Amino acid sequence: MTNNNTNIDINNMDKFDRKFFEFLYEKRSDNKSPSNEDIDEAKALLEVAKSSAKLTAPMVELFDKLKTIKERYGATPDDIGLDKEELKLMAHKHKTTDEHGVSVGGRVFSALPIVESANQRVQEYIDTHQTVAPSGFDLQDQMKKNRAKIQQKLNMSDSSWDSYAGQIKYAITSGEQLAEILDIPQKLIEDIQRVVGVFRMRISPYYASLIMPGVVNDPILLQSVPTGDMVDNKGINIEPVASDHSPARLIDQFYPRVATIKATNMCAMFCTYCLRLDHISDKDWVSSKNTYEEALDYIRKDTTIRDILITGGDALALSNKRLEYLFEELDKIPHIKIKRIGSRIPVMTPQRIDDKFLQICKKSNDIKPLRFVTQINTVQEITPEVKEAFKKLSKVTSAILNQAVLLRGVNDSKIKMWKLCELLQEIYIRPYYLFNCSFRNPEFGHMRVPISVGRDIVESMYGNICGDAIPRYLATAGGKIPLHKDNVAQINEGGDYLLKKPWSDEVVPYPDMSMERYKEPYGFENYPLDK
Repeated sequence: MTNNNTNIDINNMDKFDRKFFEFLYEKRSDNKSPSNEDIDEAKALLEVAKSSAKLTAPMVELFDKLKTIKERYGATPDDIGLDKEELKLMAHKHKTTDEHGVSVGGRVFSALPIVESANQRVQEYIDTHQTVAPSGFDLQDQMKKNRAKIQQKLNMSDSSWDSYAGQIKYAITSGEQLAEILDIPQKLIEDIQRVVGVFRMRISPYYASLIMPGVVNDPILLQSVPTGDMVDNKGINIEPVASDHSPARLIDQFYPRVATIKATNMCAMFCTYCLRLDHISDKDWVSSKNTYEEALDYIRKDTTIRDILITGGDALALSNKRLEYLFEELDKIPHIKIKRIGSRIPVMTPQRIDDKFLQICKKSNDIKPLRFVTQINTVQEITPEVKEAFKKLSKVTSAILNQAVLLRGVNDSKIKMWKLCELLQEIYIRPYYLFNCSFRNPEFGHMRVPISVGRDIVESMYGNICGDAIPRYLATAGGKIPLHKDNVAQINEGGDYLLKKPWSDEVVPYPDMSMERYKEPYGFENYPLDK
């Protein structure tokens, strides 16, 4: 560049500016005359860019307009009467004004098209997510109507609704009760009764209020109301989870330095895809203090253990007093460094997150990190009440993690899962795991999703949603096996998988959901309303 700022050598520009100017001045045989309106706008933008002192935006607008004219008409800046040296000065001005020395070519000819292309990739999601995957926020008006109806049918007061004890007291446990609040066919009522003769059903009134009337396979309905499939599918169950990984009473231990205390079999609701169907039994139980001491003694003696997960059932089904006791005992053990509590109750009965429990969490978290692990599978479960519960928990725990389960009709599409992961972040939760629905229990085999579908969903997230909103996709087969291609040792002729455990190289069989069965009519599609 000369001292009078003229005759800038284009060869001294960076590669982005050189490429951009070559594009702008390339002669084309199919040139058309730009409209007078476009020419006048380009000239006006040049004058604004020349007069702006410390802003780059006017120069970006100018060159973006020139790029549009070139793409639309094939016309060069010469064709519309703009001086090339002035434009080179504007390019130089942009580069020297920008704090990072970004050239206008890099910004207009590279960065902005990249942004536009990225936005196009997610446009379908932006346009359709509210109708394809409406959240509990989107559906508030109907949920409030549902609440009023349920309270009236159950003769339930506001104070009972707003308490955890009230939600459990008025829980729906039979097909007849469900028919009081939902328009369901007689065949479904009968099938529910067949199921509850074998497995328990319990739905809190709050969770029932999230069900959308008239939606055949409503995701809340699918997770909470059993269909006849649960007994019709029943076959030979693989041994209960961790039956071969329980070194002491109430203790499961799959991995070194990590142990689980299965503190109760109680839940606020019995999910239709529960991995621990065999642990639930036909009545609730809480262990005696002596039984917990037996589990704690095992932990005290094994000094290699550093991380304890308290689960169930559902850990929050325990009283505050019992949880406080467990936290205090674990905090006294020198080699225990981290505690986790696993619970889906804040999703199904957010009323459980009371001030006393929050105080217990804060006290324990101040001593050693306490992480809260939950399970939200659909954005329809994310309501203002749930957000408020997790907002409070975020202030008294070191982290909140979500372990979703990939479920047919609930979250088995790109749009549904993208929105779930993004909305989890907005309510103070990090998406952590996405489990392929277990093959252990044939009772819920109809709810499984083929691994290839799950892989496609998770891989579609990369580059399209925030990196720490992307969960790890896992199968449970004697431990959590990541479903990366490197861990798939073989796909058998019948479509089932052989998975390799990355920590031991052991190969284990993993039956897949067949694509043919996955595409068959499913769930409440098989229960048309009675005419």
